[in-house]
Amino acid sequence: MRLLLALAIVLCLPLRAADLPNILLVLADDLGFSDPGCYGGEIRTPVVDRLAAGGLSFTQFYNTGRCWPTRAALLTGHYAQAVRRDRTEGLPRSGARGRRPSWAPLLPHLLESAGYRSYHAGKWHIDGTPLEGGFHRSYHLRDQGRFFSPQVHWEDDRRLPPVERGSGYYATTAIADHALRMLDEHAARHAGRPFLLHLAFTAPHFPLHALQGDLARWRDRYREGWEVLRDQRRSRQISLGLPSWTLSPVERDLGPPYRFPDHLEQLGAGEVDRPRRWETLTPEQQSFQAAKMALHAAMIDRMDRELGRVIDRLEAMDMLQDTLVLFLSDNGASAEIMVRDDGHDPRAPPGSPDSYLCLGPGWSTVCNTPFRRHKTWVHEGGIATPLVVSWPAGIAARGELRHVPGHVIDIVPTLLEITGIDSRGTDPALPGISLLPAFGADRPGLHRELFWAHDGHRALRQGDWKLVAARDAAWELYRVGTDRGETLDLAPDHPERVVAMAARWREMMDSFARLAAQSP
Repeated sequence: MRLLLALAIVLCLPLRAADLPNILLVLADDLGFSDPGCYGGEIRTPVVDRLAAGGLSFTQFYNTGRCWPTRAALLTGHYAQAVRRDRTEGLPRSGARGRRPSWAPLLPHLLESAGYRSYHAGKWHIDGTPLEGGFHRSYHLRDQGRFFSPQVHWEDDRRLPPVERGSGYYATTAIADHALRMLDEHAARHAGRPFLLHLAFTAPHFPLHALQGDLARWRDRYREGWEVLRDQRRSRQISLGLPSWTLSPVERDLGPPYRFPDHLEQLGAGEVDRPRRWETLTPEQQSFQAAKMALHAAMIDRMDRELGRVIDRLEAMDMLQDTLVLFLSDNGASAEIMVRDDGHDPRAPPGSPDSYLCLGPGWSTVCNTPFRRHKTWVHEGGIATPLVVSWPAGIAARGELRHVPGHVIDIVPTLLEITGIDSRGTDPALPGISLLPAFGADRPGLHRELFWAHDGHRALRQGDWKLVAARDAAWELYRVGTDRGETLDLAPDHPERVVAMAARWREMMDSFARLAAQSP
């Protein structure tokens, strides 16, 4: 099949549906770059690690730094600002509530001409509904603040009854259950057609809700503190062959991106909103913080197990060989601390339905090792994601790293090329590139120009140069080819480059604004 597929793509020949790969697009929520074991984490992720060992791990792949713009870019192939799914200057109806222009269909519509059936299970956070977006079946979990008893969720765009507490429901398992039912239905009714399954887990996003059996495996793991765990992760990354980028210094005075002082008071004396040195914390604070990271690990542990059930079902159906699996995260780990939904009862066991805990900046710094900052920022910690790609019948490499820079805007052009769909006439043109050549060999010298803007934070990468600024702050300049920790600001040494790159960033933002203003 691999030879047939390669020849068909090179010669621009039409592919029969039976020759096309299935696509399993897996998106974690608030997963840090170093959380999976294959990226240096101590968290056991044997399923993701096995996919990496049988395929590829990308070391310079990027998201947008936030959930809804990443999902828009992932499924349209366009920057979120261009499709009104992140704030676009001059357009009041853009951002989390923005509506995509009609010229920006989602991936399922793009794959229809190749005969694909499309399925969605999990988080949505895109405008419209999954079925309007081209999916044939969907389980849409909107209420991600209640892992045990969601009040707002849909099946095939029809609202389901609220889930009662004590029912045995757990969101990560439920998402996988629905995915498995879709796979069974596909095998029974549509076996001759390829499928796209978008498996969008809500884990490990806050609140940190975990099954007690999963938590038991991690309860005592994090008592050593965040400095020790971060050093251990960095050592494992180097031993795994990941690039030896500089390790960013811990920003001790940088807290959550949004401040809720009343919530801090509600969470109690164990909570801290700065990554202070572990030895300066009180015993109560150390215990509280260690429990939070154990919950984060337990949620990832469970997500990996549920992904394993999906992979096992594909293998049992003799579909896994011909399935392209992509695993990534919508943004970096989060430094947020807040209380929402059902509130937080300090007397409740951590991770239970009556608790509402967030990871916070101490552990988020660990999860984003070796990078700087967190979700919402567009420094590397906010926008770097693991990308694991496995396709037994289509990728000859096993356990190799790919250092080519990539972005979620590249997923759509990659899948269109793989499926033989001509995207050259797309209007407007897709800004990303196909990663298919990198499946065969690394392209580390590829010159990319990549853009970011979110919540006032902004960045532009040109080759190994990255211009970046936090909200209301001056531009900083880094050589991220060697300094992805963003430790040495070269802006004072290269003022001309700063001016030129800042002008280019403005030019790109203005072009996205013009696209977004196009109607309908």
